[in-house]
Amino acid sequence: MKIKVNNVNEPIWRDIVVKSNLPESLSKLDELAQNIYWSWDSETKKLFREIYRPAWKEAESNPVQLLNLLSYEKLVALGNDEEFTKKVDSIYKKFKDYMNEPVDKSRPSVAYFSMEYGLTEVLKIYSGGLGVLAGDYLKEASDSNVDMTAIGFLYRYGYFKQSLSIDGQQISVYEPQNFNVLPLKQVLDENNNPLTVEVPYPGRIVYAHLWKVSVGRISLYLLDTDIDQNSEFDRPITHQLYGGDWENRLKQEIMLGIGGMLALKKLGIKKDIYHCNEGHAALINVQRLVDLIKEENLTFNQALEVIRASSLYTVHTPVPAGHDSFEETLFSKYLSEYPAKLGISWNDFIDMGRTNPGSNEKFNMSIFACNTCQEVNGVSWLHGEVSKQMFAPIWKGYFPEESHVGYVTNGVHMLTWASSEWKALYEKYFTKAYYNDQSNPAVWEKIHSVPDQEIWNIRTSLKNKLVDYIRMQFQDNWLKNQGDPTSVVPILESIDPNALIIGFGRRFATYKRAHLLFSDLDRLAKIVNDPIHPVQFLYTGKAHPADGAGQGLIKRIIEISRMPQFLGKVIFLENYDMRLAKRLISGVDIWLNTPTRPQEASGTSGEKAAMNGVLNFSVLDGWWYEGYKKGAGWALTDKRTYENQEYQDKLDALTIYNTLENEIIPLYFAKNTKGYSPEWIQTIKNSFAQITPHYTTKRMMDDYFERFYNKQAKRTALLKAKNFEKAKEISAWKEKIASSWDSFEVVSMDLPDKLIHNPQVGEDYNISVVIDVKNSTEKGLGIELLAIKTDANNQPLVADADELTLVKTEGTKLHFNINYQLDNAGAYKYGFRMFPKNDLLPHRQDFAFVRWL
Repeated sequence: MKIKVNNVNEPIWRDIVVKSNLPESLSKLDELAQNIYWSWDSETKKLFREIYRPAWKEAESNPVQLLNLLSYEKLVALGNDEEFTKKVDSIYKKFKDYMNEPVDKSRPSVAYFSMEYGLTEVLKIYSGGLGVLAGDYLKEASDSNVDMTAIGFLYRYGYFKQSLSIDGQQISVYEPQNFNVLPLKQVLDENNNPLTVEVPYPGRIVYAHLWKVSVGRISLYLLDTDIDQNSEFDRPITHQLYGGDWENRLKQEIMLGIGGMLALKKLGIKKDIYHCNEGHAALINVQRLVDLIKEENLTFNQALEVIRASSLYTVHTPVPAGHDSFEETLFSKYLSEYPAKLGISWNDFIDMGRTNPGSNEKFNMSIFACNTCQEVNGVSWLHGEVSKQMFAPIWKGYFPEESHVGYVTNGVHMLTWASSEWKALYEKYFTKAYYNDQSNPAVWEKIHSVPDQEIWNIRTSLKNKLVDYIRMQFQDNWLKNQGDPTSVVPILESIDPNALIIGFGRRFATYKRAHLLFSDLDRLAKIVNDPIHPVQFLYTGKAHPADGAGQGLIKRIIEISRMPQFLGKVIFLENYDMRLAKRLISGVDIWLNTPTRPQEASGTSGEKAAMNGVLNFSVLDGWWYEGYKKGAGWALTDKRTYENQEYQDKLDALTIYNTLENEIIPLYFAKNTKGYSPEWIQTIKNSFAQITPHYTTKRMMDDYFERFYNKQAKRTALLKAKNFEKAKEISAWKEKIASSWDSFEVVSMDLPDKLIHNPQVGEDYNISVVIDVKNSTEKGLGIELLAIKTDANNQPLVADADELTLVKTEGTKLHFNINYQLDNAGAYKYGFRMFPKNDLLPHRQDFAFVRWL
C-alpha cells in the first residue's frame, strides 16, 4: 500500500478569551472601563487615552480593548507609577461618589424599550438619530438619578460600516462584534451560567442571553439570540439592525417587545411606566396584558385599563409609510396563540392594529401602540401637530386639533456632545453647578460676558482639530478608493481651517434633500472658489442598503466633489458614526439641514452643533421650527410656495445661495484686526443664550415627567388600588356604554329659527337636546355643539366647541341645554356630537365613542 504524502483534517479551533491581569493598584481601571460613564466624562476618557496613545488608537477608543492590548510589563509599570495611580484613585472616587448618589424615588420609575442605542461608537448597536437620542436619554436618566431600566438588542453585526468604491458607490460592510472586548457584561444566573430568556415562537422556544451595559447608574439589558440553543433560522434575529425581510423584522419586534418583558420578569424588575421609543417595541403590551390577566385574574378589558394607563408611545416617524405593518397571514403565523391567552377573538386582537377594524388592513405596530398606550407623543412641537393629523383616523369622531397626542421636543446630552474645550469654558463662567441647571436660560445669559477672543480661540482650535482628524483618518481610505495619490494629497492639503466650513451630516434619505446645494453648479463654483472668502463643504452620511435613491445621491455628490472646480472644496467623508459626528458638529462653522418640510420629526445634530458654538442654517422644520431665533442662526421658510416639489426644491436652493452670498459669508469674513468677526461672535453668543438651554436632554427629561410620566403613574396607582377597584369600575362602565350605545335615541333638538335663518354676532341663542337612554340608567353622556370652518387648504377646522349642560333627568330622558352666543362672523358649519363622559377617563380618545346628532 502506498503511503499518502499527507493526511490532515480541518483545524478545530476553540475560543478562549484572555483577560488582562491588572495589578491591584490598577484594578479600579477595569470598573471604570466597563461603565459607559467614560463616554461623557472628559476626565475619565482622557485618563484612558493618555495611558498609551498608540494602543488607544489601535483599540479605536475602547477602554476595555485598550487594557487587553497593554503588555503585562506596561501594566506593571503603570501600577508602580505613583502619580498615575493617584490620578486613577481621584477619578475613581469621583465616579463612585456619582454612582452612590441615591435614586430619586419621588419620581416614577421607567422601563424604556428601543430597537437601537447610540451610546458610543465602540458599541455598534445604533444606526442614526433614533438610537443616538435613546442613548442620550439613558445618560440623562443617569445624571438625573431617574429609576430607569432599558431593553434593547446586542447585534452581532450591528449597522453596516460604509465604504466607497472608486466610482463613489456605497459598499455596505457588516463586521461582527466581539462581545468579549466591549464595555458590557453577560448576565449570569445563580449557578454562574448565562441567564437565558425563553421566548415563545410558533412551535418552538427561541432563547436569548442577556448582556448588561452600565450607563452610569442606568442598566441597559441587551437580548442576544446568536447562541447555540437556537436554530440557524432564529440565531440571526439579533444579527443586524434593520436587516432582513419582513418576517425577520416581525421576529425582531416579538423579541424586543415580548422577549423584553420576559427578560424584565426574569430579572425581577417592575416599573411604574413602560415607554416605547418608536413602534418597534409595541408588543410589550401583549405580554404585559397576558401577565396581568393571569396573575391578577382580570378580564381583558380590566387589564387593558391598567396597561394603557402605564404605557407611553413616542413616535419618531412623520409619514404613515414609515411605520411597520405586517400582513395578516404573517402576523397570524407568529401570534395566533395570543388571543386565547387574552380571552378575546382573533379579529378583536388584530383589529387593535388597524385604523379601520373589520377591514383587511395590515397589522400596524404604531396603531397598536396608540390603542394600548394612554399617551402618545411626537418629538417636536411641529411633529406633534403632524402626528395628530397622521393618527386622526384612529379616533374618527374627533378632529386632529382635538387629539390627545402631545409632544416633547428632543434634546441632546450636553456632557456627551459639548467638546471638552466648551465644557471647560462653561465651568469657568457658569461654575460646575450649571450641570444640574443646564436648561435654565438665565445661566446661559452669562455667555455674553465671555470675551470674544476666548470664544474665537475655542472655535479656531476645534476647526484645526477637525482638519487634522480628516487628514489623519481619511488619507488611507481615499488613497484606496481614488486610486491616484496625486489627486488625494491636494485634497488633504486644501482643507483650510481659515475657510468658512459648512457641514452636512445626515442619513441619506431623499427627503433630507442633500442634493439642494448642487442645483446650480456654476453658482456654487463661484462661492467655493472665491480666493478672498474661501468656503468649503463637508458632507457625510449613510444610505440604507435598500435605498437606491439615497445611494444615488451619495454617488452624485462624490462625482461633483471630483470635478476640478470642486476638488478640495466639496468633500464627502465616509462612514458617518458618532466619532466623526463629534468632530463635525464641533469643528465646522455652519451646520446645514435641508429636509422636505414637514418630514423632519426633530433632528438633533443641529442641537449638538449649537452646544459647540456652531451656527445653524436649516429649514424651519423639526426642532428648528421652535429653536430658530433671528440673529442666532439662519432659516429657510416653513411655507411652501409650490405644490410641485421640484419647483420648491429650486426655490429653496436659490434661497440657500442668496443667504450664503448676502448674509452668512459677508458676516463671517467681516474680520477685525484680531482676525475674527465681532458680529459672527455675537451671533454665536446669541445662539448659546437663546437656543442651547432649550435643547438639552435635561429639559427633555423634565418634560417627559411633567407631561406624561407623573400623571400616568398617578392614574395607574388609582386604577390598581384596592384590588383594581377603579380599573374594574371604568371597565364595567365602558362595557355598559358600548352595549347600550346604539339604542340611545334623540328625542328632540330645539334650535331657535333665528340661529338657523339669520344668525347674528352678539346674539344669544337657547338650544336644548333631549336624549332617551332607554333601558339604561346611564347619565354619563355629554353633548357638544361644534362650529367648523375651513382653513387656507380647505380643510375643516374646529372654530368653537361648547358643551351643553345636563339640566334635568326625567325617567330615562336626559335634558341638555346651552345659552349660546355667536362671537365671530363668517361662514361655518355646525353640528352636535354625543360622547361618553366619565371623570376617570384621561382624555376623550381613551374611549372614542362618538355619535353625530
